[in-house]
Amino acid sequence: MSDSVSSSPVTVQSEPAAGPFPPGRRAAWLRRGASLLAALVGIVLGLLAGAILILLSGADPVAAYWAMFQGAFGSQRALTETLLKTAPLLLMGLGLTVAFRAQVWNIGGEGQYLMGALTGAVVGLSLQAIAPPPLVIPLMLLAGLAGGALWAAVAAFLKLRFQINEIISTLMLNYIAEYFLLYLVRVPLKDPDSFLPQSVQLIRSVRLPTLGDTRIHVGFLIALGLAPLVYLLLWKTPLGFRIRAIGASQTVARYAGMNVSRGIVFALLFSGALAGLTGIMEVGALHTRLKAGILGGYGFSGILVALLGRLHPAGVLMASLFFAALTIGAQTMHSLYGLPMALAQVIQGLVVLFVLAADASTRRWIGSR
Repeated sequence: MSDSVSSSPVTVQSEPAAGPFPPGRRAAWLRRGASLLAALVGIVLGLLAGAILILLSGADPVAAYWAMFQGAFGSQRALTETLLKTAPLLLMGLGLTVAFRAQVWNIGGEGQYLMGALTGAVVGLSLQAIAPPPLVIPLMLLAGLAGGALWAAVAAFLKLRFQINEIISTLMLNYIAEYFLLYLVRVPLKDPDSFLPQSVQLIRSVRLPTLGDTRIHVGFLIALGLAPLVYLLLWKTPLGFRIRAIGASQTVARYAGMNVSRGIVFALLFSGALAGLTGIMEVGALHTRLKAGILGGYGFSGILVALLGRLHPAGVLMASLFFAALTIGAQTMHSLYGLPMALAQVIQGLVVLFVLAADASTRRWIGSR
């Protein structure tokens, strides 16, 4: 009698399909949605806090905010001024986004802005009489990039060679750059035909071209074009991955074989270069000469823009437009209701604080689930 082995088919029970959104991706979308909601809630709370300040100042908050909106977007001239203010804030915010992603706290945007304006303007003033404008304008912009990057390189050297915190070094370099520029426009670069501390004016042919009959210059297009490029750099290149890894943990990045020092240097130089580009764009398009009043506070405003934009180029773009609208609209609010111009800066700070607080609460809530 032979043994017979009966074989029965083995049924493997497969896991249910995850659907169009797998659990990992679903969690990622949940985090993004919660982060966006937190940002919106923070903006609303910041504006409400600003409304309380407006009310305490004796004005109607609804009417004041409507005047601010009209002052920023209510006419072609208002929109032009808002976009002109958006461009430098966007450039500054993009550069600082790269630095902050690497946990490099560059507070020296003001000084890098000034050095970029200085080097770019010197190149323009030196070549405007002997070289064709199509050559002078790109050289001015490149010199502005180089000037800002070299000023940031000083802080990078101090950090890597002497372990000096970049917050302190970049902040102190702001004052050195400011007083150095003041000396130059008062003595060696001073316009001999002017009683004011300012340089000779750039001739019209070497100023940044404008778009049609508007005052919007090509620098605005450059800033817009850099936003997707910074996104590709940070999220689609090995260099961007290393920058974000260094920002997450320098120790882990070192164990993974990454050159942390090189990443820190790149982050500082990149942010400094964009700050320098901002400086020469403002001089080459709007101020048309070096003088004491070219500093518009973009270095510190760019920090708020980068933080409000959640260190993402798309968010930085929206935050720069929002801050520009607050700044330009505050002029109309001031003229109609007598509210102080500094109120716009207070509202900006309140919005950033509430957004950061809402984001931290959201992260804590998601982490506890």
